[in-house]
Amino acid sequence: MADVASPATARPTILVVEDEAPLLTLLRYNLEKQGFQVEEATDGQEALLRVAEARPDLILLDWMLPAMSGIEVCRQIRRRPATRDLPIIMVTARTEDQDAVRALDLGADDYITKPFSPREVVARVRAVLRRARGRASAEGAPVIVGGLTLRPTELVMEAGGEGVRLTPVETRLLATLMSAPERSWTRAQLVARVLGDGYEGHERTIDVHVKNLRRKLDHLPASVRAPRLETTHGVGYRLSCEA
Repeated sequence: MADVASPATARPTILVVEDEAPLLTLLRYNLEKQGFQVEEATDGQEALLRVAEARPDLILLDWMLPAMSGIEVCRQIRRRPATRDLPIIMVTARTEDQDAVRALDLGADDYITKPFSPREVVARVRAVLRRARGRASAEGAPVIVGGLTLRPTELVMEAGGEGVRLTPVETRLLATLMSAPERSWTRAQLVARVLGDGYEGHERTIDVHVKNLRRKLDHLPASVRAPRLETTHGVGYRLSCEA
C-alpha cells in the first residue's frame, strides 16, 4: 500500500495522546512507517497546548488520561472555533456501548477499542483523513431544503433565524440527507457517504449520529416547517418535508 504522503505533499501530522509509553511507541512506529508525521502528548493539558501551538491533521486521543480525561480534551477542542472541525479518533479500553455513544455525542469522528491491531488504527486514520479532505473540497455553499438551511463550512444549520451547531459528522450526514429529500437511505449507504468507504467500525455508529442530529432538529423553532429526520422501517432513514 502506498504511503499517504508523496514528495510533493506534506506528511499529515497525527497527534497521539497516550500515557502508556509502550503503546505510544507502537503507535508512533506504525504511523511513521505509513508516511505520517507523529507528535506526542502524554496528558490532556499537554495535548491542548500542542493543538494551540500547531494544529495537527488528526488527533488519536486516549480516553483514560491522567488529570484530564480524553473526553474532556475532546469537549474543549470542539468548543473552540479554531478546532471545532479537527478530526478526532477516541481510543478506549471501555467497551460498553454507552461509552462509545458518549464519545460520539461529544463530537469524536470515530472510536477504536483496545486491544487493537496497528493495521486497524492506520486504516481508521486514513479513512477519517479522507473524509476531512473531502469535506474541505466539497463543502461550501449553503444548502436549503424547506425552511432549513445548512451552512457546511460553518458547521451550522439554521431555521427561523435560529442557528444550531453541528459536529463535522452530523454536518456530512445532514448534507447527504438534504441532497435527496424523501429518499430513504440504508445504514450502509449512509456509512459509505458519511463515514467513508474505508470505514471498518460498527455500522450502528451511524444510528448514534442520526439520534443526535434528530435531537438537534427537534430543537428548531416549532413555527418553522423544517424537514423531519424519519426512520423508514426495514430500510434506514430519510429527510421528509411532507406536512
